Amino acid sequence: MKHNVLLTISMLILLSGTGRLQAQKAHNPVIWADVPDMSMIRVGDTYYMSSTTMHMNPGVPIMKSKNLVDWEIASYAYETLGTLDAYELQNGQDAYGGGTWASSLRYHNGTYYVSTFSNNSRKNYIFSTKDPEKTPWEMTTFEPMVHDHSLFFDDDGKTYIISCGGNVGIREMKQDLSGIKDTENKIVIEDADAITGKERMLPAEGAQMFKVNGKYYLFLITWPKNSMHTVLVYRASHIMGPYEGRVVLEDKGIAQGGFIDTPDGKWYGYFFGDRGAVGRIPYIVPMRWEDEWPVFGENGVVPDVLDIPARQPAVPAIVASDEFTRNPGDRDLPLVWQWNHNPDNKYWSVSERPGYLRLKTFRLDNSFPTAKNTLTQRTFGPECSGEIAIDISAMKEGDYAGLGLLQQKYGVVGVKKEAGRFYIFSGNAQSSDARNENYEEQESVPV
Repeated sequence: MKHNVLLTISMLILLSGTGRLQAQKAHNPVIWADVPDMSMIRVGDTYYMSSTTMHMNPGVPIMKSKNLVDWEIASYAYETLGTLDAYELQNGQDAYGGGTWASSLRYHNGTYYVSTFSNNSRKNYIFSTKDPEKTPWEMTTFEPMVHDHSLFFDDDGKTYIISCGGNVGIREMKQDLSGIKDTENKIVIEDADAITGKERMLPAEGAQMFKVNGKYYLFLITWPKNSMHTVLVYRASHIMGPYEGRVVLEDKGIAQGGFIDTPDGKWYGYFFGDRGAVGRIPYIVPMRWEDEWPVFGENGVVPDVLDIPARQPAVPAIVASDEFTRNPGDRDLPLVWQWNHNPDNKYWSVSERPGYLRLKTFRLDNSFPTAKNTLTQRTFGPECSGEIAIDISAMKEGDYAGLGLLQQKYGVVGVKKEAGRFYIFSGNAQSSDARNENYEEQESVPV
């Protein structure tokens, strides 16, 4: 079946949700929405966090908060990564599950840095800016690709890139961060997940390096067989080791992240929990120091309630309703919006008809996952809903327009035009493969 999905004039999108009311103290998860692979810094009294959005553009969202709980999007590290067929949804290629992963956010000598990598381009990327609330960031690329790496600025003026895929490797960067100076990947920890004492299912990865009181702390995530995501920490007195490690958190599969201090001297860990179709959602975990080791949670358990005053609305600030009215100087699309893959900017507008998002048909696609110019926001939990109002008068024969819910499998609901008539339709697909979707239409009702 041929789809021209989301290619007509949309007027209004409204979001509603059920869940937490305003509370004096914050609750875990701190954001019940997809914010995976967090990397976090504090500059003065402001926290910044980067995350993974894979095939969505603009990419690598930079969020800010004053309390580690109430987050809003400040900018993105990039608008697009380039014009590969996979990014453009061309020639049968896509970047689902690709794009960029596991960024590393750092602040050094008055400059903010984000490093990440892409399995599609096989490149590393470093983005930099003096102000994380302004875009675009400056971009530098280099090879070879380093999986799940962490950028680390040491006190001796050297910069390192740390990676882990079972073994932990460290390489020195060039002074201008244009590439890797020391091409030899010096292995400082072998089989990092062996300290769990369990059979490996997925090796240790997600490296994040920190330095506190002269000691180096390396956070890793691992997933032992017949177990759950687990947090490992290794420490050393020198960046090249020797390192000693331990399991520091094994509760409800909450893992991958690091730790951060507050202006008044408290410490917290930040990690995510994988919650299915909603995504990987962030948790803040109280931490204390014991014999120079971080100790997380309450007897190893991630608490539901945090001693942090917060607004924490039921609809998080990283999603929002939109009536597509814009004032002079506003962004065409607020930061809560992203495109599924690279957009073609010639075929959408919020200015041609004020108060409307206009999406124009410009090519035929065989399925919802391959449709260009599909505009997206995150879903959120524990429950959420969305509504749109659309003007269907300009739809042409064969056009489809409406809403889709996409996370491996997908569902769609909208309006189509067939044989000169309009129909409201709904359907879903049970396959995660965009090229073999097994789509079935459940309902089709004449308008």
